[in-house]
Amino acid sequence: MRLLHYSDVENAHDDPERIARLAGLLRELDGDDAVVCGTGDNVAPGVLPLVTRGEQALDFFAAADPDLSTFGNHDFDFGLDRTAELVARSPQRWLSANVSVDGAPVAGADPWTVRSVGGRRVGFLGLTDPTTPSGTDDVAALSFDDPVEATRRAVAAMDDPDDVVVLSHLGRADDRLAAACDVDVVLGGHVHSERVERVAGTLLTRPGDGGRTVLEVDLADRSVTRHPVADGPLAAALAERYRRRLDEAGLDEVVARVDEPVERTDREAFRGESRVGNFVADAYRWAAERDLGSVPPVVGLQNSGGIRTGPPLAGEVTVADLVGLVPFGEPVAVVELSGRALRSTFREAADTTGFGEADWWHAHVSGARLRYDHADDALLSARVDGDPVDDDARYRLAVSAFLLETDTEFPTLTGRDPLARYGAQYEVLVDYARTVGVEPTVEGRIVRRGL
Repeated sequence: MRLLHYSDVENAHDDPERIARLAGLLRELDGDDAVVCGTGDNVAPGVLPLVTRGEQALDFFAAADPDLSTFGNHDFDFGLDRTAELVARSPQRWLSANVSVDGAPVAGADPWTVRSVGGRRVGFLGLTDPTTPSGTDDVAALSFDDPVEATRRAVAAMDDPDDVVVLSHLGRADDRLAAACDVDVVLGGHVHSERVERVAGTLLTRPGDGGRTVLEVDLADRSVTRHPVADGPLAAALAERYRRRLDEAGLDEVVARVDEPVERTDREAFRGESRVGNFVADAYRWAAERDLGSVPPVVGLQNSGGIRTGPPLAGEVTVADLVGLVPFGEPVAVVELSGRALRSTFREAADTTGFGEADWWHAHVSGARLRYDHADDALLSARVDGDPVDDDARYRLAVSAFLLETDTEFPTLTGRDPLARYGAQYEVLVDYARTVGVEPTVEGRIVRRGL
């Protein structure tokens, strides 16, 4: 049996050629001995997902014809009713062993299934990150079991399969799962970097984000073949359907012009200060100061995971470009907090979530300058408007409202009541681009040591 693994398609839905080549490649590699597996965030986020509330994913699923899928956190972005509708209309079987609603499987998913090829029985189960409901009110009804316990229950119910394969959207928690459970392969997602490793005898894979790679696992010898999507055949009808959807979205208004392209790679998102991170954080700070003034001092902060990678901002920048940069419905919010709490928030940027690689940095800032030593796990200095942060002084912080709702990224901010709320994050970016432009620079706002 061969496993064809894709995950975290996300804003590939906004690139008709890439999504069509992903579907074409999966079809080309498919066969009687293959199982096509998706491991979450293949419905959202993105511009088209936001505009169509995930409808575009059904076009992709119809063309790619996956066999099995599990849920990512963003597959619930449009509420549980919409998730259930999309599941019912998609061709694949959905698996979720650790998520329920009022004691029933989420969206009618099965916890596990067994597939047989050539007389070999292979059990499959699905797992989703238990922190998912902390960020979205619409999915607060979800209940999550511990992934390890859910896996053990599912494996026990499979009646001794020859192999066990986990479809996982747990991110770095895949390692804990592999060490604690008797499973053979974990097809992972959630973290946006590629991975092929073995932990405690278990093969762990991740294809990365953006629909750029398909990983093929041969269960017979546990070998893995990497297939770049850019080399795949084009599903032309799907590409045309996506182009029509984008045209109909009406987001092609030009709001700024960029002379020096602003890159949007994982490096720019997660490795510290970048031009794109500064642009987003500057926009938040600008909106807050325009409304509330600059006393107490205002700091803008964007969580790195909220910046979506993709083509650089270059030439004429459209509304669609900025929606695609932060394609979420949460507004920008402003909270007031002490300097002590602000320092705590800055420290949490080093690694608050267990999400991503160990050396990732999880914040972009405006109005502040930070020095952090990873070797000592210490915030060496923090300045706002050029002055050291005073623990007893008051400051204002402009952030996505998501960070006030989740308890997993910047817990110092969790549950704080905002002084003000503005439009959705991308609306603030559009307003800022129209008024100020898109000309970010790197200024030494974040200096990291000890890596």
